[in-house]
Amino acid sequence: MERIPILRMGEFLLVTIQVDMHDKLAMRLQDDLTDRISATSARGVLLDISALDMVDSFIGRMIADIASLSRLMDARVMVVGMQPAVAITLVELGLTLPGVSTALDVERGMQRLSQHVRRP
Repeated sequence: MERIPILRMGEFLLVTIQVDMHDKLAMRLQDDLTDRISATSARGVLLDISALDMVDSFIGRMIADIASLSRLMDARVMVVGMQPAVAITLVELGLTLPGVSTALDVERGMQRLSQHVRRP
């Protein structure tokens, strides 16, 4: 059974999507991620999508859903590595991804997540 690895980095979880996402894999990722947030009390999730060169409306909604679910579980989501074509497609699809913060790369994403989590 194909799964996306979820790595723990201190109080954060790192999810690096390096395969073509299909609907079943996206749904499994949502389930696995919410389980890991609960099990680890993670304060943030870094979602690295730098390997994705295209998305469809389902994947865009999945990213938004992951952010919503994570926020409900008291974890912030930072999407990192978005390719220009992916950003253009999301805008063309009308997906604004409310509540999703972005950064150019994992390093910047970690810095921004750390700042958000440590604010009173």
